[in-house]
Amino acid sequence: MDILIRKAEARDVADIMLLIRELAAFERAPDAVLNTEEEMLRDGFGEQPSFEAFVAEVKDTGEVVGVSLFHWAYSTWKGKYMYLDDLYVKEKMRGQSVGKMLLEAFLQYAQEQGANLVKWQVLNWNEPAIQFYKKYDVTFDNEWIDCKIYYPKP
Repeated sequence: MDILIRKAEARDVADIMLLIRELAAFERAPDAVLNTEEEMLRDGFGEQPSFEAFVAEVKDTGEVVGVSLFHWAYSTWKGKYMYLDDLYVKEKMRGQSVGKMLLEAFLQYAQEQGANLVKWQVLNWNEPAIQFYKKYDVTFDNEWIDCKIYYPKP
């Protein structure tokens, strides 16, 4: 099966939202997705995009089977970097190098755009993802604790 990795376009938002909902279910938080297609269209493809993404598309059918969604951030110590918010591949497509293609497209793009660092998170119980990332020159950070405040408060 031939897979095309390409920059996401506004027409992909419905497929990206489906993948995000699948990811939330996989991560045992199916009700945590508050984002909407309308917000994603505005935030990713409006006048001031807040994120970018690559999609994995089956060439023969046009089905979107994976996504890597990322955005710029800034570190006082490292300068500008890219944060990979989500990398997700439909279950039926896992083991076929789709995740590898998405991650490598993201990493290459980050380098081409002048990122000094790329960063992301992986759940501590997601052993397949941890093993996948170990194939790259990844530093796992056990020192820092994530902090969050949600607006509006749930």
